[in-house]
Formats: sequence, structure tokens, C-alpha cells
Amino acid sequence: MNNYDTERLRQRAAQVETETKAFIKKLRKHHKKVNLDERIHALHDEAFTRIDCLSCANCCKSISPILYDRDINRIAKKLRIKPSEFTQQYLRVDEDGDYVFRQTPCPLLMPDNYCSVYEARPRSCRDYPHTDRKNYHRVLRHTLKDTYVCPAVFYIIDKLKQQLKGSQGIG
Repeated sequence: MNNYDTERLRQRAAQVETETKAFIKKLRKHHKKVNLDERIHALHDEAFTRIDCLSCANCCKSISPILYDRDINRIAKKLRIKPSEFTQQYLRVDEDGDYVFRQTPCPLLMPDNYCSVYEARPRSCRDYPHTDRKNYHRVLRHTLKDTYVCPAVFYIIDKLKQQLKGSQGIG
């Protein structure tokens, strides 16, 4: 399986972090003006014609999703264990009071980068990297961190910077 160079992704994200941070701040302020959802969704579609999540799985290898009670119940049912057993075995409460996996990579990630509970996976996993959601400006605060994790997010933000370069108040 072809894996993405996640170390190179982190280095590239770090090199442009200051610029990206300033860009995201401007996007939050001008999201309506630049039709952010329309642009992000088009770039999302473009990015995922180029990037294969199964060749990367860096999100599963390096960050944990938040798991809600319905996620826990669904996954426990799939694993044929009690929700309390699943929680005790796999989860911890983070500094924000949310359930997250005790470890990375995700204990449900298989060696071929497939998820062992794919149909029952947490909502956070289903939605990641959130670049196809409506009102994307509401999750912009996570975007900077996601450029370090997801090659698609890095690609989308890089292309968006190019598109909006020179736009009044943005570029």
C-alpha cells in the first residue's frame, strides 16, 4: 500500500503556518464575501480525486475522534461487547471532558488502513476532514491543525490561497 509522506506534510504545514493562520483568520471574517462553502466544496471534490484516504490514514494514525454515547453504543454492538466494556478497554476522557481513544493509532485501524468497524465508525470519523460540510466557517478553527494531519486539507487550503490571492481583504 502506498503511504503518504506524513513527515513531509508536517514540515510543509509548519513552513506556511504563519501565513495559513493569517489566511484562516481573514476567511472567518470574509467567508460570505468569498462564497467559502462553494469554493471549499469544489476543492474538496478536486482533492479527493487526487488523494486516497486508504493510502494515508494519517488521521487514524495520529489523532483521535471525539466519541459520543451513540458512537460508543454503535461500535460496542458491532464488536459484540457492552458499551461499558468498550469504554473501559478503548477510551479515556480528554481535557475537554470528551471521550477519545486511549491510544494512537486508532485501535480499530487494521494494517491495510481499513477500519475494522467502518459501518459503525464514530460520527467524527465519518465527517472528517469536514471540508464538505455546510457552513464551513464554523469549523475553520480546526483547519490549521488539520493541515498538519490531512493532505487533502493542506491541498484545499493551498489552492484556496492561490484562488484568493489578491482578493481585497483576503489574499
